[in-house]
Amino acid sequence: MARSDADGRLRRMELLAAELKQEGLCTVSGLAQRFGVSERTIARDLRLMREQGLPIDADRGRGGGVRLDHHWGVGRLNLSYAEAVDLLISIAVAEQMNSPMFLANLASVRRQLIASFSREKRRAVEKLKSRILIGLTASTYVQAGFSVPPRPIVQTLHQAFLDQVAMTISYRREDGETSQRQIEPHYLMLNYPVWYIVAFDHLRGSPRTFRCDRIQSARVTDERFRLRPNSDFRECLERAGLLI
Repeated sequence: MARSDADGRLRRMELLAAELKQEGLCTVSGLAQRFGVSERTIARDLRLMREQGLPIDADRGRGGGVRLDHHWGVGRLNLSYAEAVDLLISIAVAEQMNSPMFLANLASVRRQLIASFSREKRRAVEKLKSRILIGLTASTYVQAGFSVPPRPIVQTLHQAFLDQVAMTISYRREDGETSQRQIEPHYLMLNYPVWYIVAFDHLRGSPRTFRCDRIQSARVTDERFRLRPNSDFRECLERAGLLI
């Protein structure tokens, strides 16, 4: 078996264990659909997990239901690099918001995560954190019109932001009109709970801000961009009333 295939199976088995622990009773067909593999592959994974000592029970009387003993813990958390980066950035956001609750151990968590990275990856994470800007809490007027962006749009934005590639979006303006834009997502701005993309807009040829929940559709391009200093965006942030 190729190394990449073996790594993929190990990762899938870790996620399977977490899924079984969280969901209680699952079906083999449901797990196969969840992970995008065949039922035969899931059955093989479950057999290997049992051989490794995981207490997985099968209930043939309920359509192939499987469960993990509720007394068993998932154990050591094994995050991928992308997942660890997301967690580190979330920690940085929480710390910058100065919330007094449930933050006592965040510094320790952050140190342990960073220690697991190579020096090169640590520098990359620090660069990403510097691209997250925290402003004031959004006004009640703005919050009244806020809605959570669809997951596919969030995932596309996530990819474009991390990879520093331009993205094309369909954007609904405040007046309800929709326009097509190609933008470079240089920074992300949080005016809690509303996220904004601080971008260079190719249509206008200048910096602009875009509310994430007003993006109707999005896709990444293959056009990379070089990061501009945040001072280039100060005027458009002030014009939009988004203070750093």
